[in-house]
Formats: sequence, structure tokens, C-alpha cells
Amino acid sequence: MCHLQIIETGCEILFFINQKWFLMTQILGFVKQRGKRCSKWTNEKMVVRVCKAVCHMTMSYLILILYCNGQKCRLGFSELQGVTQPGDIMLGVVLPLHLATNYRPMSFTERPPRTTCSMFHFESYQQLQAMIFAIEEINKDLNILPNVTLGFQAYDSCDDLHLDLGSSLQILTGTNSAIPNYRCTPEVPLSAVIGPAVSTHSILLAHILGLYRYPQISHYSTSHLLSDRKKFPSFFRTVPSDAFQSLGLAKLILHFGWSWVGLLAINNDYGQQGIQMVRQEIIKGGACVAFTENILMNRPDRNAPHIVKVIRESTVSVIIVFSTDVDLVPILQEILRHNITNKIFVASEAWSTSSLRSIGRFSRLLTGTIGLAFYSGNIPGLSRFLNTVQPNSSLEQYWIKIFWEQTFNCKFLMEGNSTKVSGTIFNECTGQENLKNIKNSFTDVSNLRTTYNVYTAVHVVTKALEDLNNCRMTQGSLSQYKCADIYRLNPWQLLYYMKKVRLKLSGGQELSFNENGDPPAVYDIVNWQLSPEGAIQQVKVGSFDIAASTGQFFTINTSLLMWATEDNQAPLSLCSQSCPYGFWKAVRRGEPVCCYECVPCPHGEITNKTDSVDCIKCPLDQWPNIEKSGCFPKQLEYLSYEDPLGASLTAISVLSSLVPDFILRLFVQHKSSPMVRANNYSLSCLILMSLSFCFLCSLAFMGYPQYEKCLLRQATFGMVFALCISCILAKTIMVVLAFMATKPGSSLQKWATRHVSYMIVSAGFLLQFVLCIIWLITAPPFPQYSTHSQSVVILLECNEGSSIAFWTMLSYLFLLATISFIVAFLARRLPNSFNEAQYITFSMLAFLSVWISYIPASLSAQGRYTVAMEIFAILASSWALVICMFFPKCFVLLFRPSLNSKANIMRKDID
Repeated sequence: MCHLQIIETGCEILFFINQKWFLMTQILGFVKQRGKRCSKWTNEKMVVRVCKAVCHMTMSYLILILYCNGQKCRLGFSELQGVTQPGDIMLGVVLPLHLATNYRPMSFTERPPRTTCSMFHFESYQQLQAMIFAIEEINKDLNILPNVTLGFQAYDSCDDLHLDLGSSLQILTGTNSAIPNYRCTPEVPLSAVIGPAVSTHSILLAHILGLYRYPQISHYSTSHLLSDRKKFPSFFRTVPSDAFQSLGLAKLILHFGWSWVGLLAINNDYGQQGIQMVRQEIIKGGACVAFTENILMNRPDRNAPHIVKVIRESTVSVIIVFSTDVDLVPILQEILRHNITNKIFVASEAWSTSSLRSIGRFSRLLTGTIGLAFYSGNIPGLSRFLNTVQPNSSLEQYWIKIFWEQTFNCKFLMEGNSTKVSGTIFNECTGQENLKNIKNSFTDVSNLRTTYNVYTAVHVVTKALEDLNNCRMTQGSLSQYKCADIYRLNPWQLLYYMKKVRLKLSGGQELSFNENGDPPAVYDIVNWQLSPEGAIQQVKVGSFDIAASTGQFFTINTSLLMWATEDNQAPLSLCSQSCPYGFWKAVRRGEPVCCYECVPCPHGEITNKTDSVDCIKCPLDQWPNIEKSGCFPKQLEYLSYEDPLGASLTAISVLSSLVPDFILRLFVQHKSSPMVRANNYSLSCLILMSLSFCFLCSLAFMGYPQYEKCLLRQATFGMVFALCISCILAKTIMVVLAFMATKPGSSLQKWATRHVSYMIVSAGFLLQFVLCIIWLITAPPFPQYSTHSQSVVILLECNEGSSIAFWTMLSYLFLLATISFIVAFLARRLPNSFNEAQYITFSMLAFLSVWISYIPASLSAQGRYTVAMEIFAILASSWALVICMFFPKCFVLLFRPSLNSKANIMRKDID
């Protein structure tokens, strides 16, 4: 019967897996070789019958091969240590109570060596006791699964893939031997399997258990590969996926500003997948990876010499470690041997709460370690239950004796044996020792993490069973609204309820599974701190909760952190030193983006944060400070009266305007004198008045550039100077006409009148007046702010509106002055009584020289100096006219009055 059931079950599975036309074709080909006609096999049902027939024959041969007593090669796991507690429904549990230490190379030509299990794991034993405590708690509660007793079958896998597989197959079989595809106790259904711990092992078992749809719930496997529902349809876990852990570790790195980190991972699915996700997240956040190294599990030294060499030669201060504590120990030992210090480790959850903290020699190295840990919970009554464990009353007497001997440093002796073994004297274990006085990882229930997950897993399965048992006919999980019989349930029936479990935990949180079988991601952030007694303690300093409200999913209390630094500040881990304000990061060619040079910002640009990737231009009305860390308003610059230059020019302009007034007063006093009358008194007075205004018009160029000033200052300057030069031109022409008119029979005598001179003055002035009016109407000047990126000031100046109009106005003055110069130059040899032409020649020559020099000077000057150059040109040209035309006459009038006589003038003329 046993063999028949094996054949039937195996054929059904085999046919389900290989239900493709290729397999059918192979079967038909096999039949054809047997001499049968294949043309009749056109019916699919007939093909199915042939397929099953072949399967029956194949499986029969397999049974004979695998289970025949005379065969040398057979499936067996005789070294498995387990314990069974009967019940109406069984629960399978796979825990690593020991750690495997067998690293002998495999030749694949002989049977693999027996797995060597050593180093009893107190925390795993605590997890086993928590599982037993949970089952006893459930069986005693009459409100949970009434009339149903929950039993279990637990095995020690030694954290070995071979033993994890064997344990699971034996749990499926229901006995202490593994028979694939068959359960020897069909009257006692298997509800689910809790475990294994290692992600790689869970992946293998999830493939097998998924074929049968047996629910599998792991308390420690975190690989994100297990979230693939298509590959692992019946896998669940009470711990978050590494996809969330990787995000949390990257958040830690970025929170402390560590941009240059090393990555260290164990070479299995857990380590490789996890570290790759961390790498992606930290690169996405702007950090860089200095190195990525693997801890090789198949080597006794775990590749420690090479890894430590890389760490010693690297400049990183922070190393992310995705590994288990056991595999990390050889690396830490090698680091200590090379006396490498000042390294901060960021721990994954696999070792963030490890008992490595109890190893004193690692305390200096691991102080300051920070990492993510599974959420810690409280199990009421567990502490009292653990203290009641006794060697004589426990089911797992083999394990309890190992635990007892290591806890109390004693030995259980057989009758007649001595307490002296190999020269060492041991205390004999009585079994009456008291666990209440012991403080170790077994009795410590202050921060239950993995143990809490095992306890939760038991209650998750129980809640699914309870929901299945409470099924109503209208709400059943089966087709046609049928409910499953809990005493004869099939694994896929319980799987339906596992997916819908909603369990209220002792801490108040609610556990449920998403579509991938993952629970809500909640982590504690722990910091390894050195206590005053010299022991390391793991302190919760924050949390990482994906389901928390916005802004609260990542919280950390920096005041609780302790670092292995003198100032207790977070260490720096940078490829390049941080760029201060005023500098930007220029990436070094061929190196990661975190390796850069700090380059000063160009003129007019700033950086107001450290490590800026570019500089920011200040607004047009602002300028950087000395540190180039901020912009401040530019100063307004114009030629003000308070400015030393402006005050000097103002004083010179006012005082200079008094000189023509003084000369005019002198000419009025001597208007009847021969010299004044000979130099055209009326025109001389008009010239002196205009020169006074020429000096005063320079004041319009100083002070705040108001609209009225900008509108009128150039027009006023142009018209005043046009009046002055027109008067000089008229005077020059009148000198020539007066000389020509004195010749006998000259027809020019009628033109040598004052009316002609007034007409010349009016014509010269009116033409300039018309030009200025057209300018002011078509393109009037206006005040403007002139901002320059290379200047620290804002120039408040007058925009001339039309540069063409300005230069046309100035060119007209040049034209009048040039005509006056030419006429005066031609009349320079007239008789001495009319020798004023010589003075006009020199005055016009000086006038033209000043304004010709002004052109390049104004173009090269900036800001207020442009205005100062024009004022200087106005004053210089005005002084040239005053000095050249009037100073000789004033000298005669004041100091040589004897020369101011008609006789003297006539005598000079006769001479």
C-alpha cells in the first residue's frame, strides 16, 4: 500500500509538471519503439493514460532503487537530531541549534562526510523554547482551536543546507526517515513548516514545499528573492524583506553624510542580493562605493586576508557588512591582528544584535557600530517559562543536556564514570541547578527579536487554523462554498487562510501579509555602546518603519548615539574633504563622483552650502561677499556732492563761474576805454555771460541723477556752449569784416555792423537749439541703473537716450569751433589794432584739443569717472576760452592802464 500511494502521488506530480507536448511526444516515441502504432493515439485522454502508465513503471523502478535494503546509495539523514510532540495537527520547525563547522573539500566521487555540528547556539535554543511555550499556551487556551491539540516536529539543522533539506523532508514524511512524495501519518495532517533561518536554504525548501502548497513561514530569511510569488507561492515570513532593509541602511549612510563607503557581504543569496540593493540605493542618494568584497563561506578563513588588505589600503571610514555574525568573526580577528582602527561598521540585521558584543576582544573594534535590527517585542510569561526548564522534564533531553553543561560548566556522567576527563576535573551536573541566577543570551528576554519572530510565526499558523476551523458554509475557501475539515485538511486549504491572516501582536501592532507574503517592514536602529564596566550594549536609538506616517518612517535620536571618537561626533567618511562656501566640486577625471577638487567660484557667483556641484550667480543688483557665501546689495554709485571728487569739481565750477563775472564787471567799468571798445564790447559781454553759464552747467552733471537733470543737462551744455562759440565766431567774422571794410571803395562796410554779429550769433545758437529740441522729443535722456557682473556697485547714471543725437550735438560744437579757428587763423596777421584774432586762434585750438581728448577718455572711463571726464572737459575748455581771450586784456586794464589809450593803439598801428 505504501508503495502504491507513492506511485500514485509521484505520477500525478510528474504529469502535472511535465504536461507539455514535448513530453507526450517522447512518450509516444517510446511506445512506437515498442512496436505499437501511434496513428491511433489522437485522443488526449489516451495520451494521458499512456503517460500515467509510463509513470507507474518509472516510479516503481525508482522505489526499488531508493528503498531497497541492498543498495549502497540511498536517501538518508541518520545524523539529524529532532524531537516530536504528538498532536492532532503537526507543526514542523527547523532551527539551527548548532553551527556546522565542516569545510572539507568535496570530490563528488564518494559519500560526503558527516556534518560536524559544534558551537551550541543559546539564542536558537531560546527560540525553540519560545516555540514550545507558544504551543503550550495555545493548547491550554480553550478559546483557541477547541478540541484540537497542536503538536510539533522540530529538528536541529546546524545551519547546514544538507540538514535543512533533510529536516524538511522528514517533517513532510512524518517519521524519522525521509520518503519523498509520501506522508506515513496521513491521519495527522501537517499544517506548516517554520524555518529555515538562512535565505538560501529557504529558497531551496520553498521550491519543494511550494509544489505541495505547504505553507512555509520563516522567522529569519530576508532575501527579497523570496517575495516572488510565482516561484514561491506558499512562502511567508515574519521578518521584512531585504529590499526594505537595504533602503534603511542607505538612509543611515546618507543621514550621517557618509559619501565614501565600503561594502562587505557574505557570498550567498542573502548577502549578494542585499548588498547589491544597498549599493543601488546609496549611489542613487549620491554616495560612492570604494570597494565591494565577498566573505567566502566555503573557506575556513572566509577570505579574511584579502578583505583586510583591501580595508587597510582604502581610505573609507565606514563599512557596510551584510553577513551573519559567525562568518564575520574571521574578518574581525584579522582586523585585530593588523591593528586596524577608526573604522565604523554598519550592520545588517543578521548581526546587528549578535552576541559578538559579549566577546571582549572585539569591544574596541565594534564600539560605535550602528545598524538595523528586527523589531523587538515582549512575550509575557516567557521568562518564567525559561527558568522552569529542567533536564529531566524536557522533551529535548539531548539538547537540554548540552545547554545545561555549557551554562553551568558541568558534565552529566554515566553511572561509574569519573569526573576527571583527559586530566581536567569537571563538576558533575545534578539537574537541580537554578537558571534564575544565570544571565546569558538564553535567559535574557529584554530585547526579543528573532525569538519574538518564531513566537509570532507559531501564532500566525494557529490564527490560520482557527480561521479555517471557524469557516462558515457561505464563506468557505473551497469551491461551491465548502469548508475544509481541520482533521483532514490539505495544505492548499490552509494556504488560503494564511494569505488572509490578520494577527494582533502583544506590542499592539497588527501583522498581515501583502501579496508577496511579506509583513510590514519595521526595524529598530541600534548603536553598539561601551558601558563603564567595559561591556558592549546595544541601545535602540531610532526606528525605520515603512508604514509610519510621512516624515516619521525614519527617525533617529542623535543625542543617544555614542561613537568611538574623542569628541563623540559622527566620523567622516569622504573621498575628498567637504568643499566650503564659495567653492564648487569639480570631479576628478576617471574617479567616482565623490572624489573631487574644490574650485573657487567665479566672480559674481556664490555657493551657500557645502559640497555644492555648481555656483549660483548673484542677482544683478547684488554682489558676493568676501567668502562668496552670500550676496549683498550693491552700493549705488554716482558723482555725489559728498564725494571728494564731486566736492572738488563743485567748488571749482562755482569759483570758476565767478571769474567771467569779475571780468564782465571789469569790462563794464572800462566800457568806454579804447581797448574794450576795440574788442566789440557787446559781444565780449555776451561771451563772458555764456562762459559763466558754461562753468555753472557742469553742476547739472553732479548729484543724484534725477529725471529732470538727465533730461536737460546735455541740452543745456550744448546750447550754452553753442551760444559762446557762436559769439566767438561772430566776433572773429566781425574782425575780418571790419578790416576789409576800412579799405577804400569796399562794399563790405555795410556788413560791418552789430546787427550782422547778432544774426550770426542767433543763427549758430538756433540751429543747436533745434537739434536739442528734436533730441528731447524723439529720444529723451533718462536715469538708469547700470549693473555689471564684475562690479561691486550699481551705477546710477543718465542714459542719453540717443547716442547719435549726443554726438551730433557735440559735433556741431566742433564745427562752430573749427570755423572760428580757421577764420581766426586766417586773420592772425591783421594790424595790431585788430590783433584779437590771434587770441581767438589760441582759444579755439585749446577748445578743440580738450574735446578731442575727451572722446577716448570718456570711452575708457566707467561709472562716475565718465561723468567726471565730461565735467573736466567743460571746465578745461571754458578756462581755455577765458585765459586765451580775456586774460591779456585784464592784465592791461588792471596793471598797464597806460597802454589802454587811443594814441597807443594808433601808434602801434602806424608802427
